[in-house]
Amino acid sequence: MDYRSYEKRLDYILELIRKNRFRTVDHAAERFGCSSRTVKRMINHLREKGHDIQYDPLQKKYYIKAAE
Repeated sequence: MDYRSYEKRLDYILELIRKNRFRTVDHAAERFGCSSRTVKRMINHLREKGHDIQYDPLQKKYYIKAAE
């Protein structure tokens, strides 16, 4: 995967999380044709870029923590 494709996927994941439409890591992996671990690394990459992405185990979903 080239840099441009990777960045587009990161933007897409971020948009889905912001809109509360990110289903599961497995679903995203299937859509992108990659492993679940790759999607998790992409989410961690977004965190490293400064996005406060959290996971709620009770609701089983990712969300962006609101600024306090």
